Amino acid sequence: GHLLPSGEKGEAAASGGLSVPSPQGGEGQGEGGDTLRTRALAAIDNTRFVPAGGKNRLRGMIENRPDWVLSRQRAWGVPICVFADKAGNVLVDDAVNARILEAFEAEGADAWFADGARERFLGDRAHEEWDMVTDILDVWFDSGSTHTFTLEDRPDLKWPADVYLEGSDQHRGWFHSSLLEGCATRGRAPYNTVITHGFTMDEHGRKMSKSLGNTVVPQDVMKKSGADILRLWVMTTDYWDDQRLGDQIIKTNVDSYRKLRNTLRWMLGTLAHDQGEEIALADMPELERLMLHRLSELDALVRKGYDDFDFKRITRALNDFANIELSAFYFDVRKDALYCDAPSSLRRRAALHVIRKLFDCLVTWLAPMLPFTMDEAWLSRNPEAVSVHLEQFPDVPAEWKDDVLAARWEKIRAVRTVVTGALEIERREKRIGSSLEAAPIVYVDDETLLAALDGRDFEEICITSAITIEAGKGPEDAFRLREVADVAVVPALATGTKCARSWRVTEDVGSDPDYPDVSARDAAALRELAALAG
Repeated sequence: GHLLPSGEKGEAAASGGLSVPSPQGGEGQGEGGDTLRTRALAAIDNTRFVPAGGKNRLRGMIENRPDWVLSRQRAWGVPICVFADKAGNVLVDDAVNARILEAFEAEGADAWFADGARERFLGDRAHEEWDMVTDILDVWFDSGSTHTFTLEDRPDLKWPADVYLEGSDQHRGWFHSSLLEGCATRGRAPYNTVITHGFTMDEHGRKMSKSLGNTVVPQDVMKKSGADILRLWVMTTDYWDDQRLGDQIIKTNVDSYRKLRNTLRWMLGTLAHDQGEEIALADMPELERLMLHRLSELDALVRKGYDDFDFKRITRALNDFANIELSAFYFDVRKDALYCDAPSSLRRRAALHVIRKLFDCLVTWLAPMLPFTMDEAWLSRNPEAVSVHLEQFPDVPAEWKDDVLAARWEKIRAVRTVVTGALEIERREKRIGSSLEAAPIVYVDDETLLAALDGRDFEEICITSAITIEAGKGPEDAFRLREVADVAVVPALATGTKCARSWRVTEDVGSDPDYPDVSARDAAALRELAALAG
């Protein structure tokens, strides 16, 4: 049979030895019939390549290869353990093969080259004219045949492999020889998908070498920062090309990891008060429905990203979601309701429901990429569980998707951006210490933006004690952002007394004589908590 390319990395086959006919058929002319080359090219067409350019690279090598041989004339290597006669016919004898196998298992491959090996293995057939082949196998034969000794010999695995993963140089190596051996002996490639990656350089794009002193040892990174930091770097790289790694890049990933871990820790702390209550979607406030809509969008992105082996897209999307949309927006807005609303508050109960969904999705989505961290988080939340790695991705109901709601909140958040920008200047100039000391006036000169804000508790969304919305351009000296040209903000201080519990400045602090230091909302919450405790 036709088994292997002519030699390692394109080297021409040595003359003589046990060669095989041209895969082109006959004297190497023509391309018709069932040849190894036609099988291999068909197998390439039926294989998925990531990135897609790997297909053309491997196809070009197969199309242009010369004859394949499986023998090499070397003084060392794995022997081709066969006997052949003068005409080239190979001896097929189960007893001979059993003796060879027994010797190899006990003594290793060198048993073939030991004195008296011919007589030992041939036994009663030693008087016949069988020559002992002394060539060795092509060096790629070993790696190319690994699929038979792993996938086919283990009951927990299957042939062919779902994925072969290696560096881009293996198109002429492991991928190549595995393809040829699989096609020759099994009629197809031993893999369904081939994924290739580039090489790891230092952070300046130079090849790592001991002489330059720029090597990064994975064990050192894991010892200092943990294995998940190294994994996070891998997941954030464009592995289709060469990657860069160095101290500063590791530090960036440590910072990113810390933010993500802190987000999970905050959710765990908040969910310690969760009773597991399910809230109907129709009963939820818009902000909670917006977060569920975002989960529906991310669910599609995450599943497609894993199917496409596009891990960078997943990590970027989930990191941005955790840092920008959760920590800096949703959690920030909802902390007041979570910390200060009464236990019976629908707003608080809905927030707990949504945070539970956020946690379940984020932790299971990230588990394949950050296995230690996500398992720790999952078991902290679900101590009766075995592992997050035995969980499936949560099912995300189709009804969570709400593009109309998302479009409206895109406008609301655009206006909020101008308000927070104005308040940031007030904080920097020491005119306020917290956004809750402010009661800005917001001028909106756009009907669609005004309609989006109508009926919403915009002071809650902007985390101020009060806010006023006015139609119009606003004064010339008002704060503006070029990106949201039709919105202007005039900062102002909130009037009233600061609530000792929520820190909001309101006019109704002290309205409940039993709780003179807090607002009416907080007094009602404290009374409800006292009743539950009593």
